[in-house]
Amino acid sequence: MRIKLWIAGLSGLLLLSGCFSPIAYGKIDKTPYAVKECKEELARGAEIEHTKKVDRIVAYKGKRKMYVYRGGKRVGEYRFSLGKNGDKGRKLQAGDYKTPEGRYTIVRKKCDPRLYRSLMISYPNASDKARARAMGVKPGGYITIHGQPKWNADGRGDAYTLSRDWTEGCLAVPNAAMDELWKSVENGTEIEIRP
Repeated sequence: MRIKLWIAGLSGLLLLSGCFSPIAYGKIDKTPYAVKECKEELARGAEIEHTKKVDRIVAYKGKRKMYVYRGGKRVGEYRFSLGKNGDKGRKLQAGDYKTPEGRYTIVRKKCDPRLYRSLMISYPNASDKARARAMGVKPGGYITIHGQPKWNADGRGDAYTLSRDWTEGCLAVPNAAMDELWKSVENGTEIEIRP
């Protein structure tokens, strides 16, 4: 009985353990997202709809809301999940499961076989690196805005995933929101993450 409880608890932790967990309800799902097609789209530059391009993203961790702006006007709003400790202050070091706070830019788009698509954020910036150096720790990195794990590809589990903070520090939006962001966000787009 203890072993069954331990396995059930471990499965639950792994499900919510971070941005890149392949575990879904205790089962390993080996069906990748359409990475090849995504990479071909990126190579052609076909993912951007220039009439919908945004120039700024502001994410409020406390509200779990992300707003996108074009020419100073808000043109979109999205819900998201944070790192498991995302609401316990700013990210200070690798492995703290906190979501950064500060001003960054989108530096890369990534086609991910496990978490739909990702927009990589320029964390750590200079002040993040200096803060970590002063603490004698590594600041961590690879923070993204990303979509959902494969088990929630169709969005039926959005209510579940958006009611929990489950990433390693990333901001996880529904796949429908990621599709909109993917078409409207270019490398160099400013993002500010606020408490």
